[in-house]
Amino acid sequence: MTKTSFTDYPVSPEIKKALAVLKYETPTEVQSKVIPAAIENQDLVVKAQTGSGKTAAFGIPVSDMVEWEEKKPQALILTPTRELAVQVREDITNIGRFKRIKAVAVYGKEPFSKQKEELKQKTHIVVGTPGRVMDHIERGTLELDQIKYLIIDEADEMLNRGFIDEVEAIINELPSDRVTMVFSATLPKDVENLCHKYMKNPTQIEIEATGVTADTIEHSLMEVKEDEKISLLKDITVVENPDSCMIFCRTKENVDLVYNELNKAGYPCERLHGGLEQEDRFSVMEGFKLGKFRYLVATDVAARGIDIDNVTLVINYDVPMEKESYVHRTGRTGRAGKTGRAVTFATPYEGKFVKAIERYVDFELPVVEAPKQQEVTRNKAAFEEKLSSKRVVRNNKTARINQDIMKLHFTGGKKKKIRAVDFVGTIAKIPGVTAEDIGIISIHDQMSYVDILNGKGSLVLQALDGATIKGKKLKVSKAIK
Repeated sequence: MTKTSFTDYPVSPEIKKALAVLKYETPTEVQSKVIPAAIENQDLVVKAQTGSGKTAAFGIPVSDMVEWEEKKPQALILTPTRELAVQVREDITNIGRFKRIKAVAVYGKEPFSKQKEELKQKTHIVVGTPGRVMDHIERGTLELDQIKYLIIDEADEMLNRGFIDEVEAIINELPSDRVTMVFSATLPKDVENLCHKYMKNPTQIEIEATGVTADTIEHSLMEVKEDEKISLLKDITVVENPDSCMIFCRTKENVDLVYNELNKAGYPCERLHGGLEQEDRFSVMEGFKLGKFRYLVATDVAARGIDIDNVTLVINYDVPMEKESYVHRTGRTGRAGKTGRAVTFATPYEGKFVKAIERYVDFELPVVEAPKQQEVTRNKAAFEEKLSSKRVVRNNKTARINQDIMKLHFTGGKKKKIRAVDFVGTIAKIPGVTAEDIGIISIHDQMSYVDILNGKGSLVLQALDGATIKGKKLKVSKAIK
C-alpha cells in the first residue's frame, strides 16, 4: 500500500513533528518506496533522479532509527561533493531537530582540527566526502565500531570523480553487519559491481515514472550566435521576470563574464565556480537560499547540492558537454512538485551536444523564438520593479524549523567537568520548561552550546542569569550564530 502522508509511517513523534514543521506532507515516489524498506533494515539500491526527494527518503528512516543515547556515530553518508555534504547535513539536522540528532559534515578545504573537535562530541550521523572521511578514519578521529547504516549518495558521480578506491577502502573498515543503501541517478556497471560486492541481497528500487527529467519542467531551446548571448540573456530575464534564476555556464571565465555584465546592469546577482574559496562558495549558496539576490551564475559545481524549492527559471547559457549535466542543471527548477522553466542557448556549432541531450532525455527540446523587442519593452517596468524589491523566500526549511529555536552560549565546558546531563537537569527545573524543550547540546573544552526549542529560549536565558550549573557559575548569552 502506498502511503499518502508522512503521518502514516511508523516513525517517532519527534520526527513527525519536524516533518510537519518542514511541510513534508505527501511522500514523493522515491520516499514512499524507500522509507518502508529502510525501516525494515533492507539493503537498497535506488535509481532516482536529482530533485526526487531522496535525501529525505534515507534521512527520515536513518534519523528515526539511530539511538539518541549512543555517543559514537551510527550512520555514515558519503557524498561526491562538499556542497552536497553540507546540504545533506542540513537536511538531516532539520529532520532530526526535535530528536536532537547531531549530524556532522566532514570535507576537504576546511581545517581538520575543527572537524576533529566536532567528532569528539556525541555525534549520531557523519556526512562526508570520501577523501576526508578516509583521512579521519586513518587518524583515528572517526570511530566506526557503532556504524549501523552506510549510505552512498550519487554513486555514479562518485565514480565519475574517481573516488571508487576510497569508497571501497571505507567500506572495508566498516562493521559487516551494517545496512547499506546506494542512491544513483544512473546505474553504470561499476556501481552495480560495487553493490554486488558489498551488499546483502539488495532490494532494487527504480524511480522511472517521470522519465529522466521531471515533468514539472517546461524545456525550450533558443538558437543564438555566441556574441549575441548576453543581449538575449537580458531580454529573456526581462520577459520571464523570474523570482529566482540560475544561469549555468561551461567555464568559470564565462561565469565571470556573465556575472560582470549582469552586475553592471544592476541585477542582484552572485557567481559560483571552482575558482572561488570554499568559504565564499558556501556563503554564496547560503545567500541564494536566504533570498539575498535573485540571479546566480554558476558552473556545474552548483548543479548538485543546491536544494531551493523556488528556482523558477534555469538558463543554460552554454550547452552542457555532458548529457547528464543537462538533467542536473535543469533539475534545480520544478522541484517539490512546483513548475519551472529551463531555457538552453545553442550556437550553430553545438548541434551534436543538443542531439546527445535529446537522445538521453528522450524528447526533442522545442525550439522557440527569441523575445520580440516590443515584448521586452512591454515587460521592462515590471522587471525593474521586481529587481529593486527583495526576494521573498517562502520555503526555506531551515529558517522554518529554527524560528522557535534559540542557541545559548555558556562560558564553561569539559575543563569544568560539565556534562550534558548537568544542563538538562538545571534547565528542566525551570518552571514552564521540560526536557522536551532542550535540543542539541555541544560541550567544548572552555564553552558549551545548548539549543532551546519551542520558543522557550528567552525564558531559559532569563532564568539562568546568575544561576549555577553543577555548582559552577557560568555566564549565559544568546549565541551569535
